[in-house]
Amino acid sequence: MRVIRRPDFFIVGAPKCGTTAMQDYLSQHPEIFMPEMKEAHFFGSDLDAPVYMRDEKKYLALFAKARDEMRVGEASVYYLYSKKAAREIKEFSPEASIIVMLRNPVDMIYSLHSQRLYNGNEDIEDFQAALDAEEDRKKGLRLPKDRHLLAGLFYREVGKYTDQVQRYIDVFGREKIKVIIFDEFKRSTSAVYSETCQFLGVDPTFNPVIRVINGNKGVRSVTYRNIIFRPSLLRAVARRVIPDVPRRRLIRTLERVNLKYEPRAPMNPELRARLKEEFKPEVERLSKVLDRDLTYWSRP
Repeated sequence: MRVIRRPDFFIVGAPKCGTTAMQDYLSQHPEIFMPEMKEAHFFGSDLDAPVYMRDEKKYLALFAKARDEMRVGEASVYYLYSKKAAREIKEFSPEASIIVMLRNPVDMIYSLHSQRLYNGNEDIEDFQAALDAEEDRKKGLRLPKDRHLLAGLFYREVGKYTDQVQRYIDVFGREKIKVIIFDEFKRSTSAVYSETCQFLGVDPTFNPVIRVINGNKGVRSVTYRNIIFRPSLLRAVARRVIPDVPRRRLIRTLERVNLKYEPRAPMNPELRARLKEEFKPEVERLSKVLDRDLTYWSRP
């Protein structure tokens, strides 16, 4: 009986920082296996959403097609935010390698708000108003009817990377962690990809097909969006009659049909300036932890 491979590296987040692109590029590498499904979120027991895969048998089945590849990995962006995922991953895969991807938190939370609007997890369209609602939402007020993950509505908290990264450093040690800055990944994609392959111990000369992945999204029909993403009788029936992976593949297909890519209007300059100032101490802390100067994120 063939033993199913376990993942030995994890792209842990943060959201909207290039993780989908990195997963796509790494999955093309002949010495790497990554499952078709992203965002399994098997780890992170302090976070809960109906779409998270918490059944170990189903989770391991994602890697059933892995053969003799040198590395096996997966990507779930809220592993970084979770306070428990690092320890849980360590217990599951003690020698795991960790990839962390970070972006200017002001840009990240603006993009995250757009993503949550797209998939129906956010019902406040104005970004400033959504930020203003955070404290009420932490008290259980003004919550979207069909949110999938409550923590994703606390935009500022998601953007406070320092403690999140420090948890992984404490658990895995710096030598097991590769931190990728979105600006550098976007500017020098091939070079950063090669560095990541070196970190994983696979051929760094392999050249994947580089393409734009996961741009700003809109929907063609809100009605179809709600059917696809919201808990419903249809989805409840589908969960009973369609196996997990084919069901998720069907949902992704329906999602693509209803998808349209559209540029988002730039953030209000005054709001951007205020948020840069607000995140400035956090960015300084992160710079010290990573021993790299990221304070340009806070400059005008």
